[in-house]
Amino acid sequence: MSDRVFHVNMRQDEAGYYVARCEELPAAMTQGKTEEEAIRRIKEAIFLVLKNECEQENNRPAVRTLEVVA
Repeated sequence: MSDRVFHVNMRQDEAGYYVARCEELPAAMTQGKTEEEAIRRIKEAIFLVLKNECEQENNRPAVRTLEVVA
């Protein structure tokens, strides 16, 4: 299995929430009250989108772990 890199944009909205969106997977987006919460949640969102894509292709999920590199 090869490594894949995902770029995540994060910004703080008017209400103070951190909004995270994955550039390569538009369906992977989320928010959190803190940066740490938003990072945790975007990892989950990326994993779920990839898992869904793999299952639709009748393959096993190719993702086991995700690491955010700052």
